[in-house]
Amino acid sequence: MTRIPHESSGEPNPLQVLTLDRLRQRTSMKWRTYPEDVLPLWVAEMDVPLAQSVVRAVTDALHLGDTGYPAGTAYAQALADFAGKRWGWDGLAVERTAIVPDVMLGVVEMLKLLTGPGDTVVVNPPVYPPFYLFVEHMERRIAEAPLADGRLDLDALEESFRRAVTGGGRAAYLLCSPHNPTGTVHTAAELSAVAALAERYGVRVVADEIHSPLVLGDAGFVPYLSVPGAERGLSLMSASKGWNLPGLKAALAIAGPGAAAELERMPEEVGHGPSHVAVIAHTAALRDGVPWLDALLAGLDANRRLLADQLAEHLPAVRYRPGDATYLAWLDCRALGLGDDPADVFLSDGRVALSSGLPFGTGGAGHARLNLGTSQEVLTEAVRRMAAALR
Repeated sequence: MTRIPHESSGEPNPLQVLTLDRLRQRTSMKWRTYPEDVLPLWVAEMDVPLAQSVVRAVTDALHLGDTGYPAGTAYAQALADFAGKRWGWDGLAVERTAIVPDVMLGVVEMLKLLTGPGDTVVVNPPVYPPFYLFVEHMERRIAEAPLADGRLDLDALEESFRRAVTGGGRAAYLLCSPHNPTGTVHTAAELSAVAALAERYGVRVVADEIHSPLVLGDAGFVPYLSVPGAERGLSLMSASKGWNLPGLKAALAIAGPGAAAELERMPEEVGHGPSHVAVIAHTAALRDGVPWLDALLAGLDANRRLLADQLAEHLPAVRYRPGDATYLAWLDCRALGLGDDPADVFLSDGRVALSSGLPFGTGGAGHARLNLGTSQEVLTEAVRRMAAALR
Protein backbone atom coordinates (compact mmCIF):
# COMPACT_ATOMS: atom_id res chain seq x y z
CA MET A 1 0.00 0.00 0.00
CA THR A 2 1.07 3.60 -0.60
CA ARG A 3 2.88 5.33 2.25
CA ILE A 4 2.51 9.08 2.65
CA PRO A 5 5.16 10.72 4.90
CA HIS A 6 3.21 12.62 7.53
CA GLU A 7 5.99 15.12 8.16
CA SER A 8 5.99 16.52 4.60
CA SER A 9 2.75 18.50 4.62
CA GLY A 10 4.12 21.85 5.81
CA GLU A 11 0.95 22.43 7.85
CA PRO A 12 1.14 23.29 11.56
CA ASN A 13 0.19 20.57 14.02
CA PRO A 14 -3.59 21.08 14.43
CA LEU A 15 -3.43 19.66 17.96
CA GLN A 16 -1.23 22.50 19.16
CA VAL A 17 -3.29 25.44 17.83
CA LEU A 18 -6.22 25.92 20.23
CA THR A 19 -5.97 26.91 23.88
CA LEU A 20 -8.03 25.26 26.58
CA ASP A 21 -9.92 28.53 27.11
CA ARG A 22 -10.81 28.61 23.42
CA LEU A 23 -11.90 24.98 23.44
CA ARG A 24 -14.18 25.57 26.41
CA GLN A 25 -16.21 27.98 24.25
CA ARG A 26 -17.42 24.99 22.25
CA THR A 27 -20.94 23.75 22.93
CA SER A 28 -20.63 20.14 21.76
CA MET A 29 -21.05 17.04 23.92
CA LYS A 30 -17.36 16.82 24.76
CA TRP A 31 -17.33 20.27 26.35
CA ARG A 32 -20.80 20.43 27.90
CA THR A 33 -21.19 17.04 29.61
CA TYR A 34 -18.86 17.75 32.56
CA PRO A 35 -18.07 20.83 34.69
CA GLU A 36 -15.28 23.15 33.57
CA ASP A 37 -12.78 21.76 36.09
CA VAL A 38 -12.83 18.39 34.27
CA LEU A 39 -10.45 17.66 31.41
CA PRO A 40 -12.62 15.85 28.81
CA LEU A 41 -10.62 13.09 27.15
CA TRP A 42 -13.52 10.78 26.43
CA VAL A 43 -15.87 11.10 23.45
CA ALA A 44 -14.45 11.01 19.90
CA GLU A 45 -13.99 14.71 19.21
CA MET A 46 -10.54 16.16 18.62
CA ASP A 47 -9.24 19.48 19.94
CA VAL A 48 -8.38 20.90 16.53
CA PRO A 49 -9.43 23.73 14.21
CA LEU A 50 -10.96 22.55 10.96
CA ALA A 51 -8.90 22.22 7.80
CA GLN A 52 -9.15 25.47 5.86
CA SER A 53 -10.34 23.60 2.77
CA VAL A 54 -13.37 22.46 4.76
CA VAL A 55 -14.01 25.91 6.22
CA ARG A 56 -13.88 27.50 2.76
CA ALA A 57 -16.19 24.92 1.22
CA VAL A 58 -18.81 25.23 3.95
CA THR A 59 -18.56 29.02 4.06
CA ASP A 60 -18.96 29.27 0.30
CA ALA A 61 -22.03 27.02 0.47
CA LEU A 62 -23.59 29.19 3.17
CA HIS A 63 -22.89 32.37 1.22
CA LEU A 64 -24.60 30.79 -1.78
CA GLY A 65 -27.50 29.53 0.29
CA ASP A 66 -26.54 26.07 -0.95
CA THR A 67 -28.31 24.32 1.90
CA GLY A 68 -30.74 22.08 0.09
CA TYR A 69 -30.73 18.33 -0.40
CA PRO A 70 -27.66 16.28 -1.35
CA ALA A 71 -27.17 15.20 -4.96
CA GLY A 72 -24.53 13.69 -7.17
CA THR A 73 -21.51 11.49 -6.63
CA ALA A 74 -18.80 14.05 -5.77
CA TYR A 75 -18.31 12.59 -2.28
CA ALA A 76 -17.92 9.05 -3.60
CA GLN A 77 -15.53 10.18 -6.32
CA ALA A 78 -13.43 12.12 -3.80
CA LEU A 79 -13.22 9.04 -1.58
CA ALA A 80 -12.32 6.82 -4.54
CA ASP A 81 -9.52 9.20 -5.51
CA PHE A 82 -8.28 9.37 -1.91
CA ALA A 83 -8.33 5.57 -1.61
CA GLY A 84 -6.32 5.18 -4.79
CA LYS A 85 -3.63 7.65 -3.75
CA ARG A 86 -3.54 6.82 -0.06
CA TRP A 87 -4.00 3.07 0.05
CA GLY A 88 -3.21 2.04 -3.52
CA TRP A 89 -6.78 0.74 -3.82
CA ASP A 90 -8.42 1.35 -7.18
CA GLY A 91 -11.37 -0.94 -6.50
CA LEU A 92 -13.73 1.61 -4.96
CA ALA A 93 -16.35 1.81 -7.69
CA VAL A 94 -18.49 4.94 -7.45
CA GLU A 95 -21.44 3.10 -8.99
CA ARG A 96 -21.40 0.67 -6.05
CA THR A 97 -21.77 3.35 -3.37
CA ALA A 98 -24.72 4.93 -1.61
CA ILE A 99 -24.82 7.92 0.67
CA VAL A 100 -26.05 7.30 4.22
CA PRO A 101 -26.56 9.63 7.21
CA ASP A 102 -23.52 8.39 9.14
CA VAL A 103 -21.52 5.22 9.59
CA MET A 104 -23.57 3.63 12.37
CA LEU A 105 -26.90 4.35 10.68
CA GLY A 106 -25.33 2.96 7.52
CA VAL A 107 -24.34 -0.17 9.45
CA VAL A 108 -27.95 -0.54 10.55
CA GLU A 109 -29.21 -0.29 6.99
CA MET A 110 -26.65 -2.81 5.73
CA LEU A 111 -27.55 -5.27 8.49
CA LYS A 112 -31.23 -4.87 7.60
CA LEU A 113 -30.39 -5.92 4.05
CA LEU A 114 -28.42 -8.97 5.16
CA THR A 115 -30.19 -10.26 8.28
CA GLY A 116 -33.55 -10.37 9.99
CA PRO A 117 -34.84 -10.19 13.58
CA GLY A 118 -33.37 -12.98 15.66
CA ASP A 119 -30.36 -13.45 13.40
CA THR A 120 -26.83 -13.18 14.78
CA VAL A 121 -24.26 -10.42 14.36
CA VAL A 122 -20.69 -11.28 15.39
CA VAL A 123 -18.43 -8.63 16.96
CA ASN A 124 -14.88 -8.57 18.37
CA PRO A 125 -14.83 -7.14 21.88
CA PRO A 126 -13.62 -4.98 23.40
CA VAL A 127 -15.27 -2.93 20.68
CA TYR A 128 -17.10 0.36 20.03
CA PRO A 129 -20.15 0.31 22.36
CA PRO A 130 -22.77 1.40 19.76
CA PHE A 131 -22.18 -1.93 18.00
CA TYR A 132 -24.06 -3.52 20.90
CA LEU A 133 -26.68 -0.78 21.27
CA PHE A 134 -27.66 -0.50 17.62
CA VAL A 135 -27.61 -4.22 16.87
CA GLU A 136 -29.68 -5.15 19.91
CA HIS A 137 -32.16 -2.35 19.12
CA MET A 138 -32.62 -4.05 15.73
CA GLU A 139 -33.64 -7.28 17.50
CA ARG A 140 -30.52 -9.10 16.33
CA ARG A 141 -28.46 -11.27 18.67
CA ILE A 142 -24.86 -10.37 19.47
CA ALA A 143 -22.21 -13.09 19.42
CA GLU A 144 -18.76 -12.21 20.71
CA ALA A 145 -15.44 -13.39 19.28
CA PRO A 146 -13.06 -11.55 21.59
CA LEU A 147 -9.71 -10.21 20.44
CA ALA A 148 -6.65 -12.19 21.50
CA ASP A 149 -3.94 -9.88 22.82
CA GLY A 150 -5.38 -7.07 20.74
CA ARG A 151 -5.65 -8.93 17.44
CA LEU A 152 -8.35 -10.92 15.65
CA ASP A 153 -8.66 -14.46 17.00
CA LEU A 154 -9.47 -16.44 13.87
CA ASP A 155 -10.27 -19.62 15.79
CA ALA A 156 -12.78 -17.79 17.99
CA LEU A 157 -14.19 -16.08 14.92
CA GLU A 158 -14.69 -19.39 13.12
CA GLU A 159 -16.45 -20.88 16.14
CA SER A 160 -18.75 -17.83 16.33
CA PHE A 161 -19.52 -18.11 12.63
CA ARG A 162 -20.27 -21.82 12.94
CA ARG A 163 -22.66 -21.27 15.84
CA ALA A 164 -24.28 -18.27 14.19
CA VAL A 165 -25.45 -20.24 11.16
CA THR A 166 -26.36 -23.43 13.00
CA GLY A 167 -30.06 -23.95 12.52
CA GLY A 168 -30.19 -22.17 9.17
CA GLY A 169 -30.36 -18.55 10.26
CA ARG A 170 -28.59 -15.74 8.48
CA ALA A 171 -25.58 -14.10 10.09
CA ALA A 172 -23.37 -11.06 9.67
CA TYR A 173 -19.99 -10.06 11.00
CA LEU A 174 -19.56 -6.41 12.04
CA LEU A 175 -15.84 -5.78 11.57
CA CYS A 176 -14.22 -2.72 13.16
CA SER A 177 -11.24 -1.78 10.97
CA PRO A 178 -9.08 -0.10 12.21
CA HIS A 179 -10.23 -1.31 15.59
CA ASN A 180 -11.80 0.95 18.21
CA PRO A 181 -10.65 1.09 21.04
CA THR A 182 -7.33 -0.73 20.59
CA GLY A 183 -6.11 1.07 17.46
CA THR A 184 -5.21 -2.29 15.89
CA VAL A 185 -4.74 -2.20 12.12
CA HIS A 186 -5.74 -5.56 10.66
CA THR A 187 -3.29 -7.00 8.15
CA ALA A 188 -4.03 -8.16 4.63
CA ALA A 189 -3.42 -11.74 5.75
CA GLU A 190 -5.87 -11.42 8.65
CA LEU A 191 -8.54 -9.85 6.47
CA SER A 192 -8.08 -12.46 3.76
CA ALA A 193 -8.57 -15.15 6.40
CA VAL A 194 -11.73 -13.37 7.58
CA ALA A 195 -13.07 -13.32 4.01
CA ALA A 196 -12.35 -17.03 3.58
CA LEU A 197 -14.14 -17.89 6.83
CA ALA A 198 -17.10 -15.71 5.94
CA GLU A 199 -17.50 -17.43 2.58
CA ARG A 200 -17.10 -20.87 4.13
CA TYR A 201 -19.93 -20.29 6.60
CA GLY A 202 -22.10 -17.96 4.53
CA VAL A 203 -21.61 -15.03 6.92
CA ARG A 204 -21.84 -11.57 5.38
CA VAL A 205 -19.23 -9.01 6.41
CA VAL A 206 -20.03 -5.36 7.13
CA ALA A 207 -16.85 -3.38 7.78
CA ASP A 208 -16.92 -0.15 9.79
CA GLU A 209 -13.86 1.60 8.37
CA ILE A 210 -14.50 5.08 9.72
CA HIS A 211 -11.01 5.36 11.25
CA SER A 212 -9.25 4.38 8.02
CA PRO A 213 -7.69 7.83 7.37
CA LEU A 214 -6.14 7.76 10.86
CA VAL A 215 -3.38 5.18 10.43
CA LEU A 216 -0.14 6.31 12.05
CA GLY A 217 3.52 5.79 11.29
CA ASP A 218 4.43 2.98 8.91
CA ALA A 219 1.29 0.89 9.41
CA GLY A 220 -0.72 0.48 6.24
CA PHE A 221 -4.51 0.42 6.11
CA VAL A 222 -5.98 -2.42 4.04
CA PRO A 223 -9.58 -1.85 2.88
CA TYR A 224 -11.60 -4.98 3.56
CA LEU A 225 -13.08 -4.97 0.07
CA SER A 226 -9.58 -5.03 -1.43
CA VAL A 227 -8.68 -8.50 -0.18
CA PRO A 228 -9.35 -11.72 -2.12
CA GLY A 229 -12.67 -13.31 -1.27
CA ALA A 230 -14.30 -10.12 0.06
CA GLU A 231 -16.44 -9.54 -3.03
CA ARG A 232 -19.70 -10.05 -1.11
CA GLY A 233 -18.70 -7.63 1.65
CA LEU A 234 -19.98 -4.16 2.46
CA SER A 235 -18.04 -1.24 3.91
CA LEU A 236 -18.92 2.05 5.58
CA MET A 237 -16.50 4.96 5.26
CA SER A 238 -16.58 8.65 6.14
CA ALA A 239 -14.32 11.68 6.52
CA SER A 240 -15.86 12.45 9.91
CA LYS A 241 -13.20 10.92 12.16
CA GLY A 242 -10.14 11.86 10.11
CA TRP A 243 -11.08 15.53 9.78
CA ASN A 244 -13.11 15.96 12.99
CA LEU A 245 -16.52 16.39 11.35
CA PRO A 246 -18.86 14.30 13.54
CA GLY A 247 -21.39 17.15 13.71
CA LEU A 248 -21.53 17.28 9.90
CA LYS A 249 -23.15 13.95 9.26
CA ALA A 250 -22.53 12.04 6.05
CA ALA A 251 -21.03 8.68 5.12
CA LEU A 252 -20.80 6.26 2.23
CA ALA A 253 -21.86 2.63 2.00
CA ILE A 254 -19.63 0.73 -0.42
CA ALA A 255 -20.46 -2.67 -1.89
CA GLY A 256 -18.12 -5.30 -3.21
CA PRO A 257 -19.04 -6.65 -6.67
CA GLY A 258 -21.00 -9.50 -5.11
CA ALA A 259 -23.01 -7.22 -2.83
CA ALA A 260 -24.14 -4.65 -5.36
CA ALA A 261 -27.62 -6.16 -5.58
CA GLU A 262 -28.14 -5.83 -1.84
CA LEU A 263 -26.99 -2.22 -1.83
CA GLU A 264 -29.43 -1.44 -4.64
CA ARG A 265 -32.24 -2.64 -2.36
CA MET A 266 -31.48 -0.02 0.26
CA PRO A 267 -34.60 2.18 0.63
CA GLU A 268 -34.36 5.39 -1.35
CA GLU A 269 -35.33 7.50 1.66
CA VAL A 270 -32.12 6.56 3.52
CA GLY A 271 -30.26 8.88 1.16
CA HIS A 272 -32.38 11.78 2.38
CA GLY A 273 -30.78 11.65 5.83
CA PRO A 274 -27.29 13.05 5.14
CA SER A 275 -26.75 16.80 5.24
CA HIS A 276 -25.91 18.44 1.93
CA VAL A 277 -23.55 20.83 3.73
CA ALA A 278 -21.88 17.82 5.38
CA VAL A 279 -21.40 16.17 2.00
CA ILE A 280 -19.72 19.36 0.78
CA ALA A 281 -17.46 19.40 3.85
CA HIS A 282 -16.47 15.74 3.57
CA THR A 283 -15.77 16.07 -0.14
CA ALA A 284 -13.53 19.08 0.46
CA ALA A 285 -11.67 17.24 3.21
CA LEU A 286 -10.90 14.26 1.00
CA ARG A 287 -9.95 16.36 -2.02
CA ASP A 288 -8.01 19.22 -0.49
CA GLY A 289 -7.49 18.42 3.19
CA VAL A 290 -4.74 15.82 2.94
CA PRO A 291 -1.89 18.15 4.02
CA TRP A 292 -3.91 18.99 7.14
CA LEU A 293 -4.50 15.28 7.76
CA ASP A 294 -0.80 14.53 7.44
CA ALA A 295 0.04 17.23 9.98
CA LEU A 296 -2.58 15.77 12.31
CA LEU A 297 -1.15 12.27 11.96
CA ALA A 298 2.32 13.51 12.82
CA GLY A 299 0.86 15.20 15.90
CA LEU A 300 -1.03 12.09 16.95
CA ASP A 301 2.10 9.99 16.49
CA ALA A 302 3.96 12.35 18.84
CA ASN A 303 1.07 12.23 21.31
CA ARG A 304 0.97 8.45 21.54
CA ARG A 305 4.71 8.46 22.31
CA LEU A 306 4.21 11.22 24.89
CA LEU A 307 1.36 9.30 26.53
CA ALA A 308 3.50 6.15 26.76
CA ASP A 309 6.32 8.13 28.35
CA GLN A 310 4.03 9.92 30.80
CA LEU A 311 2.32 6.72 31.88
CA ALA A 312 5.67 4.97 32.33
CA GLU A 313 6.82 7.80 34.58
CA HIS A 314 3.67 8.55 36.58
CA LEU A 315 1.41 5.48 36.27
CA PRO A 316 3.73 2.56 35.51
CA ALA A 317 1.12 0.00 36.58
CA VAL A 318 -1.13 1.07 33.69
CA ARG A 319 -0.54 -1.10 30.64
CA TYR A 320 -0.73 0.83 27.37
CA ARG A 321 0.21 -0.56 23.99
CA PRO A 322 0.18 2.30 21.47
CA GLY A 323 -2.11 1.40 18.57
CA ASP A 324 -1.26 1.95 14.93
CA ALA A 325 -4.43 3.90 14.22
CA THR A 326 -7.06 6.25 15.65
CA TYR A 327 -6.60 8.92 18.31
CA LEU A 328 -7.77 6.54 21.04
CA ALA A 329 -5.71 4.86 23.74
CA TRP A 330 -6.89 1.67 25.46
CA LEU A 331 -5.60 1.65 29.03
CA ASP A 332 -5.39 -1.55 31.07
CA CYS A 333 -5.78 -0.30 34.64
CA ARG A 334 -6.46 -3.62 36.35
CA ALA A 335 -3.18 -3.56 38.29
CA LEU A 336 -4.26 -0.32 39.99
CA GLY A 337 -6.93 -2.13 42.01
CA LEU A 338 -9.65 0.37 41.08
CA GLY A 339 -12.29 -2.24 40.26
CA ASP A 340 -14.16 -2.75 37.04
CA ASP A 341 -14.54 0.95 36.20
CA PRO A 342 -11.32 2.92 36.77
CA ALA A 343 -12.70 5.80 34.70
CA ASP A 344 -15.07 6.53 37.57
CA VAL A 345 -12.14 7.07 39.96
CA PHE A 346 -10.19 9.20 37.51
CA LEU A 347 -13.25 11.40 37.08
CA SER A 348 -14.26 11.74 40.72
CA ASP A 349 -10.77 12.05 42.21
CA GLY A 350 -8.68 13.33 39.31
CA ARG A 351 -11.20 15.42 37.32
CA VAL A 352 -10.30 13.68 34.08
CA ALA A 353 -13.13 12.24 31.99
CA LEU A 354 -12.28 9.00 30.17
CA SER A 355 -14.61 6.48 28.56
CA SER A 356 -15.46 3.56 30.82
CA GLY A 357 -14.28 0.22 29.47
CA LEU A 358 -17.40 -1.63 30.59
CA PRO A 359 -19.65 -0.78 27.59
CA PHE A 360 -16.99 -2.17 25.21
CA GLY A 361 -18.04 -5.72 26.09
CA THR A 362 -15.92 -8.67 27.12
CA GLY A 363 -12.42 -7.48 28.02
CA GLY A 364 -13.57 -4.01 28.98
CA ALA A 365 -13.67 -4.39 32.76
CA GLY A 366 -10.75 -2.68 34.46
CA HIS A 367 -9.99 -0.66 31.33
CA ALA A 368 -10.59 2.90 30.18
CA ARG A 369 -10.37 4.61 26.79
CA LEU A 370 -8.48 7.89 26.56
CA ASN A 371 -8.81 10.35 23.66
CA LEU A 372 -5.32 11.61 22.88
CA GLY A 373 -6.53 13.95 20.13
CA THR A 374 -5.60 16.98 22.21
CA SER A 375 -2.61 19.19 22.93
CA GLN A 376 0.51 17.82 24.60
CA GLU A 377 -0.08 20.21 27.49
CA VAL A 378 -3.57 18.83 28.14
CA LEU A 379 -2.37 15.26 27.75
CA THR A 380 0.46 15.80 30.23
CA GLU A 381 -1.85 17.46 32.74
CA ALA A 382 -4.38 14.65 32.39
CA VAL A 383 -1.83 11.98 33.29
CA ARG A 384 -0.61 14.10 36.21
CA ARG A 385 -4.19 14.35 37.52
CA MET A 386 -4.81 10.62 37.03
CA ALA A 387 -1.69 9.81 39.04
CA ALA A 388 -2.68 12.29 41.76
CA ALA A 389 -6.08 10.58 42.02
CA LEU A 390 -4.37 7.46 43.37
CA ARG A 391 -2.50 9.15 46.21
